[in-house]
Amino acid sequence: MHDDELRKGRLTIAGPARERIRHADAGLLARPEDPGFVHTDPWRALRILGEFVDGFDMLARVGLAVSVFGSARVQDGHRDYAAAVEVGKGLVRRGFAVITGGGPGIMEAANRGAHEAGGLSIGCNIELPHEQGTNPFVNLAIDFRYFFVRKTMFVKYSEGFVVFPGGYGTLDELFEALVLIQTGKVSRFPVVLYGDGYWTGLVEWLNEKVCGDGMVDPDELGLFHVSSDPDEICELVTTGAR
Repeated sequence: MHDDELRKGRLTIAGPARERIRHADAGLLARPEDPGFVHTDPWRALRILGEFVDGFDMLARVGLAVSVFGSARVQDGHRDYAAAVEVGKGLVRRGFAVITGGGPGIMEAANRGAHEAGGLSIGCNIELPHEQGTNPFVNLAIDFRYFFVRKTMFVKYSEGFVVFPGGYGTLDELFEALVLIQTGKVSRFPVVLYGDGYWTGLVEWLNEKVCGDGMVDPDELGLFHVSSDPDEICELVTTGAR
């Protein structure tokens, strides 16, 4: 009887079942009594999705770009700052936009070089309690709340990484890139470290201990290059990106 009535569109729901449906609709449309929902995981997932969409939308038409990383603590006048300015200029002259974390220090220097060379200077800033805002040499700025969303943008829209001396954040970006290359998640992705002296200890440790103990293969030590020449760095990135 119920199946026949359902096919004819005459079946009605009454009693407790109807009340449950009515209350479900009312709950969906009612003003929430607990504003704490905006701090829950479902809401957070939507906010994360929104960050991905915003980032993809803003960077999809950027074209060829290289990400430059390094310490936020380096001041104008330091040799690393001057070198980062030259790298920013050199990358623009070779047809690349420059992407940084948008902050001060090395990030500012690379953005400054790109800006002064008339190129696209991009800053993917992160909300942190101790960091300053976006540096004044960025002409396309995007703000992120989540590190992993921001790191996705660096890799997805870059042809390679240039890594200047820096702290934990810089090392995080460096090894994230090396893992993605090692595991085949990205290809033709050059990684160049600026400053022979700064990276010597790390390179020796990777060779003698990490590779020596069989934790990586010898050929995987060739996933990055080290140089102290800004022009050579730009050439290594350009050649590797091809």
